[in-house]
Amino acid sequence: MSEPTTRTEEPEAGLAPPANRFTATLSHVVSDLGRNGIFIALVAVIALFSILTIRGGDSILLRPQNISNLIVQNGYILVLAIGMVLVIVAGHIDLSVGSVAAFIGAVSGVFIRDFGAPWWLAILLSLVVGAIVGAWQGFWIAFVGIPAFIVTLAGMLIFRGLALVVLGNANIGSFPEEYRAIGNGFTTDWFDTGLPLDPLTLVIGGVAVIGIVVQTWRARVARLQYAQEVEPVAWFVAKLVFAVVGVGLFTFALASFKGIPVTLIILAALVLIYGIIQNRSVFGRHIYAIGGNRHAAELSGIKTRQVDFWLFVNMGVLAALAGLIFTARLNLAGPKAGDGFELEAISAAFIGGAAVQGGVGTIGGAIIGGLIIGVLNNGMSILGIGIEWQQAVKGFVLLLAVAFDVFNKRRSGR
Repeated sequence: MSEPTTRTEEPEAGLAPPANRFTATLSHVVSDLGRNGIFIALVAVIALFSILTIRGGDSILLRPQNISNLIVQNGYILVLAIGMVLVIVAGHIDLSVGSVAAFIGAVSGVFIRDFGAPWWLAILLSLVVGAIVGAWQGFWIAFVGIPAFIVTLAGMLIFRGLALVVLGNANIGSFPEEYRAIGNGFTTDWFDTGLPLDPLTLVIGGVAVIGIVVQTWRARVARLQYAQEVEPVAWFVAKLVFAVVGVGLFTFALASFKGIPVTLIILAALVLIYGIIQNRSVFGRHIYAIGGNRHAAELSGIKTRQVDFWLFVNMGVLAALAGLIFTARLNLAGPKAGDGFELEAISAAFIGGAAVQGGVGTIGGAIIGGLIIGVLNNGMSILGIGIEWQQAVKGFVLLLAVAFDVFNKRRSGR
């Protein structure tokens, strides 16, 4: 009589053993966290200052008013960071944006005070002047061939001087309420129901949450249809829940104060528009090609001079918009406006992952980099840390960000 044979159960086709699935998931999580290190850094900075600013069981940093002020106070830097990251990706730098912002703020004040222009016409004309300023600098960079560093360094001096000339070395203030709204306005100024939570903010936040869920799910389904690798279900759900909870808490904080700041609406529109330009337009792909290898881009038929020219026209418009937001927030156009804006914008781009050599950088990364700087400023101010130490800390963070980029490039080279 033959011995009974034992049959080993094989795992079903397409299913890995639980141990292998766990290992694969863990490996993917570690890899994903490495690719999103800048976002992890933002969460860590927020968590740190949330703990350090606890007073009486309440974190000052996370109070609804402070969260709203964080957006309003850093809106102009985030606007500049959007344009700056594109300039850096193309292999350039712009040192003039602070002076241009001051100059445009002064010009808008003169349009309103001396020429009696309506607020909307003053804003429109100021943006046109910003485009002309960008075209001026773009001409020297793209068609004459002078390095952007030199041209924009000259622009920093030229437009700072012109700002002083336009203002007569004095302040211009008291602008119309509609003008001030772009820097200090909220949705409750338009639709104030008097309720503890602003309904419009909650509705917009709900739509944003639905949009995130739908877009994330559609992207996953599309990758599956093309037989591309996707992240494990558990990690996919965890990330989605984190995003939904984060947006929900942010929405609740804004609804608890004054609703959505107008500055945030402007930023959201810019991120959407420039995200499309960056990822889905020919112009955006040309920017990355030029930053990666300018000579190869020229040989492939890309008109690099035209791309450079329009990059700086765009930077001029965004610098003008930042100047308008800053002037509207202070209700004042002054000679000292814009000081250090260029350093904040450049820092935001590099902290957000832009490469020093060009060719690498994203709009989202620049926004996160700008938020890190904003949280650092806000948190250290709440703690009573002097401006001298705040500057030192931000400089150290910038150095670490660039050193991390260089380290990654050397490691990938090996």
